[in-house]
Amino acid sequence: MRIHIIMKILHTSDWHLGHQLHGYSRDYEHQTFLDWLADTLEQQQIDALLVAGDIFDSANPPASAWRMLYQFLARVAKSLPNLDVVMIGGNHDSPSKLDAPHELLKAFDLHMVGGIHRDENGQLDHERMLIPITNKQGKQAARVLAVPFLRSADLRTEDLDEDDDRLIKGVETLYGEMTEAARALQTDQQALIGMGHAYMASGKLSEMSERRVLGGNQHALPASIFADDITYVALGHLHLAQRVAKKEHVRYCGSPIPLSMAERNYAHQAVIVELDGKAVSQIESIAIPRTVDMLKVPSSPAPLEQVLEALEALSVDEVPREQQPFLEVHVLLDKPQALLREKVLQAIDGKAVRLAKITPHYQQQEQQDSLNHRRLSDVSPEQVFALSWAKKYQGEPDEAMASAFEQLLIQVEDAQDGDAVRSEGGK
Repeated sequence: MRIHIIMKILHTSDWHLGHQLHGYSRDYEHQTFLDWLADTLEQQQIDALLVAGDIFDSANPPASAWRMLYQFLARVAKSLPNLDVVMIGGNHDSPSKLDAPHELLKAFDLHMVGGIHRDENGQLDHERMLIPITNKQGKQAARVLAVPFLRSADLRTEDLDEDDDRLIKGVETLYGEMTEAARALQTDQQALIGMGHAYMASGKLSEMSERRVLGGNQHALPASIFADDITYVALGHLHLAQRVAKKEHVRYCGSPIPLSMAERNYAHQAVIVELDGKAVSQIESIAIPRTVDMLKVPSSPAPLEQVLEALEALSVDEVPREQQPFLEVHVLLDKPQALLREKVLQAIDGKAVRLAKITPHYQQQEQQDSLNHRRLSDVSPEQVFALSWAKKYQGEPDEAMASAFEQLLIQVEDAQDGDAVRSEGGK
């Protein structure tokens, strides 16, 4: 008689602990989410928690963010002593900082994989990234391929064909090697669970919130990097929950809170996956409660007089400062407006809202010059390049020029990553 090995996994990602939105702390929202997550793990009797990268918002998170993480881990270790936790580093995280407490956390079945590890011969440390997880009966039901965010230096591309896209092929080769190592340890009813923090082909990015990864979006990874016998793939990086290439078992769960004003309408969620041996028996998305509202006033850009009237008529409940809604104001202008921020602040004086952003929109004749009226933090390097090109040459850059700019941007970002790693090593 076949014995069924049943298991429940909860997939979440992109917590971004320590995040600030236009200068405002998100600690209240993050703590509320972690409390909800701990309650959900307990109520649903989850066997394993997978966190697919970007645990923190930066490589040097504040002490309060670390404290929040450790308090959460301590709570679930006490209330769910058999819970396996697998966390991987994302592009916002510091690999060395996440790896530092590895041995201590491992003793409590808490596995944190910050970066790729190789031996002196350049061979992958499979054991570090192949993590067995067990169900409530103590049966080893699955093995997780805990592959963190891959930087170009993590890949071995020197022996690849020149005709190949070396970055994509390098990732494909690494996942292939990890899968082969996992198969060698797999038993008849054990599932293989993939993890990754990357931009996958067909994935939908959110505006102003997700940083480019692995050489830019022209290096979007195909879903084929995950072998057909991988039962479920838990992805991180994109903040909008979505399937990849219409595959039910390859998913981004999305971020637990909106990380930019553009994400105000996202349905933030976690994903619960039930396994029956090597097969997925059920995938369920569960909504994460929104604790702080995001307001856009007006709903579409309007002249300043109308905007001020709408703000003065705005009605919100009195709540503590950390629970007050974030406010983005969209105003239509024909030229730069003196004291714009002061006028908006006066209109909302005494109201329990936090002004996060004023977005000016200019009339058509001002479009080419609109870059001069936007804060640098509100535009991407690609937007700066495209707007500057249009202003000088009256048109869009051709494909070759756009590609050349993309390559320059990749080189700059890779150099910055290298500087960050060297800086950590010197501390």
